[in-house]
Amino acid sequence: MPNSPRVSRTLNIGVLAHVDAGKTSLTERLLYDAGVIDRLGSVDAGDTQTDTGEIERQRGITVRTAVASLTAGDTQLNLIDTPGHSDFIAEVERALGVLDGAVLVLSAVEGVQAQTRVLMKTLRRLRLPVLLFINKIDRAGARDAGLLADVRRTLAPHLLPLTAVRELGTRNAYVRSRSLDDPGMRTEAAEVLAELDDAMLARVVDGPLPSAEEVWAALAARTAEGLVHPVFFGSALSGQGVGALVEGVTRLVPPAPGGAEPRGTIFAVERGGGGARGGDGRDGGGGRSGGGGRTGGSGRSGGSGARGGRTAYLRLFSGEVALRQRVTLHRREPGGALTEHTGQITALEIVGAAGAARGPLTAGNIARIKGLPGVRVGDRLGPVRDVPSDRPHFAAPTLQTLVHAREPGAAAASRLHTALLELADQDPLIHARAMPGGATSVLLYGEVQKEIIAATLVQDYGVEAEFEPSRPVLVERPSGVGEAGREIARSGHTGPWATVGLRVEPTARGAGVVFGYETELGALPRAFHHAIEETVYDTLFHGPRGRSVTDCRVVLVRSGFIGPVSTAADFRDVTPVVLEEALERAGWRVYEPYHAFELELPPETLAAVTAQLAAAEADIGESVDGATAWLLRGEIPVRRVHGFEHVLPRLTHGEGVWWSRPCADRPLRAGAAREPHA
Repeated sequence: MPNSPRVSRTLNIGVLAHVDAGKTSLTERLLYDAGVIDRLGSVDAGDTQTDTGEIERQRGITVRTAVASLTAGDTQLNLIDTPGHSDFIAEVERALGVLDGAVLVLSAVEGVQAQTRVLMKTLRRLRLPVLLFINKIDRAGARDAGLLADVRRTLAPHLLPLTAVRELGTRNAYVRSRSLDDPGMRTEAAEVLAELDDAMLARVVDGPLPSAEEVWAALAARTAEGLVHPVFFGSALSGQGVGALVEGVTRLVPPAPGGAEPRGTIFAVERGGGGARGGDGRDGGGGRSGGGGRTGGSGRSGGSGARGGRTAYLRLFSGEVALRQRVTLHRREPGGALTEHTGQITALEIVGAAGAARGPLTAGNIARIKGLPGVRVGDRLGPVRDVPSDRPHFAAPTLQTLVHAREPGAAAASRLHTALLELADQDPLIHARAMPGGATSVLLYGEVQKEIIAATLVQDYGVEAEFEPSRPVLVERPSGVGEAGREIARSGHTGPWATVGLRVEPTARGAGVVFGYETELGALPRAFHHAIEETVYDTLFHGPRGRSVTDCRVVLVRSGFIGPVSTAADFRDVTPVVLEEALERAGWRVYEPYHAFELELPPETLAAVTAQLAAAEADIGESVDGATAWLLRGEIPVRRVHGFEHVLPRLTHGEGVWWSRPCADRPLRAGAAREPHA
């Protein structure tokens, strides 16, 4: 719902950048210029609106997604500030799913960084409209033309600068707009668009030159498709160029199309109250990560371990949602099973609405809602289809560690496990589960993430923890077909209480786990079918040997029960035993995670770097001899990435640029890595 009568639409805009490019400072400037805040916060001082957590303030980095709103003309802009460090890429990619467009911030001094490439690759894959803001034009060493050449070469070829800089690299640097009324600017814009638009190409070649209105319309269309990227120079500290950026966003980013059926995504969850919870750590998932966190005044999803109900951030894509309405949320569990839960919305507050409006929530807007105790990040309002667009588009964590309470005793271990489950609420992919001996297994994306978790445990929960060295997450795939069956019989009754027969067979890579039936549907009560299917997914996710089993089809080939004495619990008891026997007969192979990498390095360091890559078991798939540097592309085992990154600066005299991202895994080489925690 708009926050005033003059607001006619809402745009949800992500602000993304590499660490230290000025992303949070730009968000502060946008809020200040719009009159939302009366003073500019500073990352160094730790008083920004969106980095509200103590650890974020201390480290000067964004860890969790935040939401803040402002009004620009007739448009409400919901700014979604996202982490910049590569260890939090899943948090970034989850936020991308609720965006209408994005502003990618680059530093005019540091230029294109490795994480900038990661972000741009993701944005282009999703075909989101992306505008570039070149920050820090008033810093010594700032570049414009040379930086644009780097961006075209490494990020995206089709750029159109809509502003220009004067007195670049000085404290007096300022920006002026480049008007399409100028024939030279209009020709430049038309030539950029002609590379993607046949009609524009014909006008450029044959004439007459398109009008300013025609060029602007074509620019808006190609920007909306994620093909052309308008560029704005400026300074978040001085405010230069920020007004032009806001105008560009409102004119070039279209709102998402709506629809009648309510459809939306939960992209952040917070808790109320304070203090760590007690109990056994079961929170909507029986030891699996749930949804939760903490929010500051700007809408920060964090992790205070608080008591109280959950507040979820819902981005609505179509339809309407009202206070006291009953809604059903759908969830794809880590093992692949689809589940749903229903609740009634007991509180609804629209982000950015005047007077904290209570609804109804309309398409395109974001609201804080309460009344859904089991809600988790990633839950969907509306049906979840088994199609690529409804599957997670970000890679799962590739590292795992065991966490022990520094203080001895069962009570300390229980407090640690409960705290880790609540932290895992912030990211459902960071699975946390209890292990023998009182330790907890946690999945990670990187070592910085481990440091953040350790600091959070101390500050928010008063729990000191020790982390074992990280290990790669290994998975299993069946190597053949296996079948098994079993019955559970009880004394004093004729016949088995529960009969289950399962066949396991391999499927295509990336297919995940598929469950099917060869028995007649209806031969078992619906609750018994659900018990078998859910247990299959859960058993494969945890794996008989502590490794998830994936890319297989499990078929129910035999079933039986005795009414009314059989229960769903009987089928939950027998299914894991049958499934493990079938897996044993099918055989399996263990796979380890790999990263795809790109590496730029000075020519004189090529021999030393390639030798080190070979020692790290990397496969170099492509090498390109550029004018001033070599570009290497290939794949490397995840267990080798950290060590290689550590020695790369020494090998390249600090000039090597490394980028890597999870890719397809490969069979584990004999003796290559230690077994994961079992």
